[in-house]
Amino acid sequence: MAAASSSDSEGGRAESEASSKWLDAHYDPMANIHTFSACLVLADLHGDGEYKLAVGDLGPSGRQPCLKVLKGPTVLAESALPALPAAAAAFLMGQHEPRTPALALASGPCVYVYKNLRPYFKFSLPQLPPNPLEQDLWNQAKEDQINHLTLKEMLEGIREKAEVPLSVQSLRFLQLELSEMEAFVNQHKSKPIKRQAVITTMTTLKKNMADEDAMSCLVLGTENKELLVLDPEAFTILAKMSLPGVPVFLEVSGQFDVAFRLAAACRNGNIYILRRDCKRPKYCIELSTQPVGLVLAHKVLVVGSTQDNLHGFTHKGKRLWTVHMPAAILTMNLLEQRSRGLQAVMAGLANGEVRIYHDKALLNVIRTPDAVTSLCFGRYGREDNTLIVTTRGGGLIIKILKRTAVFAEGAGEVGPPPAQAMKLNVPRKTRLYVDQTLREREAGTAMHRTFQTDLYLLRLRAARAYVRALESSLNPVSATAREPLKLHAVVQGLGPTFKLTLHLQNTSTARPILGLLVCFLYNEVLYALPRAFFKVPLLVPGLNYPLETFVESLSDKGISDIIKKQEKIFWRVR
Repeated sequence: MAAASSSDSEGGRAESEASSKWLDAHYDPMANIHTFSACLVLADLHGDGEYKLAVGDLGPSGRQPCLKVLKGPTVLAESALPALPAAAAAFLMGQHEPRTPALALASGPCVYVYKNLRPYFKFSLPQLPPNPLEQDLWNQAKEDQINHLTLKEMLEGIREKAEVPLSVQSLRFLQLELSEMEAFVNQHKSKPIKRQAVITTMTTLKKNMADEDAMSCLVLGTENKELLVLDPEAFTILAKMSLPGVPVFLEVSGQFDVAFRLAAACRNGNIYILRRDCKRPKYCIELSTQPVGLVLAHKVLVVGSTQDNLHGFTHKGKRLWTVHMPAAILTMNLLEQRSRGLQAVMAGLANGEVRIYHDKALLNVIRTPDAVTSLCFGRYGREDNTLIVTTRGGGLIIKILKRTAVFAEGAGEVGPPPAQAMKLNVPRKTRLYVDQTLREREAGTAMHRTFQTDLYLLRLRAARAYVRALESSLNPVSATAREPLKLHAVVQGLGPTFKLTLHLQNTSTARPILGLLVCFLYNEVLYALPRAFFKVPLLVPGLNYPLETFVESLSDKGISDIIKKQEKIFWRVR
């Protein structure tokens, strides 16, 4: 590839050459490329070993869409498209030589297939039945039973309430000014009403082998909430699957003739997992926000959301991890370095950063002069590891990964320790565990009844123990339940005079207690208390209040008795 000029390197070089893992090959801020990641493809389109870049270009402001093919930094070929491109893919159509991949470009309701950059085949989606009310209105307009104003009013009512959407003809009619509607009706009222779905996304699925140069089927997602699998040779529909929402991102693994798994992120904020011979989704991953990207890396579905988060899920919908981004995620794609067996996720952010993650570990950060709109990594020209970046202003950035570069986890920024991401070594299920599980399945009812019986016995024994504690003065909590009080006594001294200290505590959470009285009941023949009556102050919740008095033993024979509090909490003084 051509080396960058001095002006080019000012925008593309955000890191120093010594510390960066990337070489700045090219930067053109005026490349006039407006696209997204699904419309970028790197492929050997001529079979000469020189990989080109095929771009489905939206054109400036979404006008003048076209197909561009770049060789190095220059545009090799360019052809106009009838509608905005939705996705592009390179695939092998057969086993015959030479093994030159074909280029498929989805645009509107059609897939345009190119071989050697020449038009080869055009596949159109099957037509859908029109809205019967809409068909009846156009028939009345054809017979001059209604005018263009009545047609406009009634079509607007159908558009707001009907489940079957209007055709393109009716939608174009409703967009016209009043002065243009009559001429439009006279021109199109004799034409049949056609309603056709639009392709929203596209990817490839290996047919019967997992080899890199094996045949692949095209997988299409349509606006009609369907997935279609096309035969690579005859372009017939091999399989049709229905979804609850409109698919916008697709990821597949496996082979169509053997077994495959397909993940579709839809506009309703859900990701649906389908398998072979399944007409309906098998699993559903519900997201709290809309997805902005979907990448499959090492059997982990990595999803970008509008909440600036990357989420990792298994194929059964279990969330593995979440990483927050410093800015909004605009695009995502896969970085696969086959020489080192690395699969990572690239995320292009609105702040001009390209972040590369392996699971939730940050590997590298690339800074660009503008917000990133599309990413593509692979072989370009004769370089195996090339990164293609386009920016919001239409710029093109080409970087080459250094051959000595090694992505180390945690090199991008400080994060959690690597041990946190290590999986636990869970032991395998033993024979004893399996037998115990089978026994619980067979005798589950009897085991539950035994457990309930033991639970009732435990509660009965606890209640009996509580009653015995009350009767033997061992309960420190007020038994009247009128006030939430906790009280315990401390007896000090060897006799015949003792010091009795009562500790009162309000156990409520927020309510103070006021107006309590403490009275001691005792045998006046055996004991003498100078103060047997206390007026308790305000008890604030949580605080401990000590009340002190002296007890004098009057018996010289060592006879003891109990001293009672009016709350029926007792202390024995010997």
